[in-house]
Amino acid sequence: MTKYCVYNPIYFLLLVFTYCTAQNVSSDKHTLTSKGNNVSQTHDSILVVHQDSKHNLWFGSNGFGVYRYDGKIMLQFTTKDGLCDNHIWKIQEDKAGNIYFTTISGISKYDGTSFKTLRITKNDHINNGWKLHPDDLWFQGAQDSGVVYRYDGRSLHRLEFPKTKVAEEFITQYPRSQFPNMKFNPYDVYSIFKDSKGNMWFGTGMLGVCRYDGKSFTWIPNNKIGMDKIAFCVRSIIEDKDGKLWFSNTKHRYAVYMNDSLKAEKEIGFSKDQYDEDYTYFMSGFKDTNGDLWMATFSAGVWHYNGKTIKNYPIKNGDTNVTLFSIYKDRLGTLWLGTHTAGVYKFNGKAFEKFKP
Repeated sequence: MTKYCVYNPIYFLLLVFTYCTAQNVSSDKHTLTSKGNNVSQTHDSILVVHQDSKHNLWFGSNGFGVYRYDGKIMLQFTTKDGLCDNHIWKIQEDKAGNIYFTTISGISKYDGTSFKTLRITKNDHINNGWKLHPDDLWFQGAQDSGVVYRYDGRSLHRLEFPKTKVAEEFITQYPRSQFPNMKFNPYDVYSIFKDSKGNMWFGTGMLGVCRYDGKSFTWIPNNKIGMDKIAFCVRSIIEDKDGKLWFSNTKHRYAVYMNDSLKAEKEIGFSKDQYDEDYTYFMSGFKDTNGDLWMATFSAGVWHYNGKTIKNYPIKNGDTNVTLFSIYKDRLGTLWLGTHTAGVYKFNGKAFEKFKP
């Protein structure tokens, strides 16, 4: 039988920056107008960065709400202003300009005036809620929920994956009644990505990756993407300029063919003195307008790959390596880094430097 990741205490310690409570999506009432608190700087734990269509910068923190910076004024919004939780894991925007914050307790929507918490309006059967619409937003479920959410602008659909043999065997082997502290579902999702063909990809902890094409699901297990001996989640998925996919924690790119087979296409030409094991654990990545790949690792800086050569940008706070969470490109092409404990970093064209409003 294929070998998959199973319970490992170190593995669960590494999940500290993922969801840790069940989502609370019961309220959809608007709060009073959210004015925020005027501050001079953000907290040091800023995990994600987003620039909205009005060119405001948003900084999502790990426990201190979200900050909005318009170039002059920095406002901090917390649960006191209507956020459903102060731990922010992802920020998105719809075509109408509404901003969505994925938190450990639910999904908050900001319409420019106030926050509301989206409530589940559709708890769908596997054959009903799974659809592909170009303008839908997708959200990860809370840790131990094993679900994802699709928001079509009107309804928030709670979606379960079709059952797999490996996952069901794991659940049978480790029943919650005997392992009450194992708050981890095999179907938990840690990354969501839409490829150039419109397919949705979901990165998991122990099941590898899943592709949904609007009609069917294709699972590519961990051992097919070089993760059978690695106890990390698929936290990032990138598509390069050739249409090939890169999954976090691996050193290869992959071609997914129409018959749903997966082939290791190419190993990037790193030598042992160019990277260590931290490289393979990249937290976040994206493809820029030139087709180059940018990958933010946990503690080995940022890697830039142009298809031929690779360059490393160390990120340090004094002599200490900064632990990164995400990399983001804004509407002007500027690169930003979210970190666990060192604030926000911004690329000046030659190096990443700490951002100061």
